[in-house]
Amino acid sequence: MADKVTLVCTECLSRNYTTTRNKKTATTRLELKKYCPRCGKSTLHKETK
Repeated sequence: MADKVTLVCTECLSRNYTTTRNKKTATTRLELKKYCPRCGKSTLHKETK
């Protein structure tokens, strides 16, 4: 079952992206390096609750 998650920038804490992940296969929180339009650079984005 796919679960909808929100990704938040680790530097400016803005919620920029939403994506889905499989809860059964991915047990840890999602961490992706994405472009943050507010910071103006690629930063680490982490999954929120």
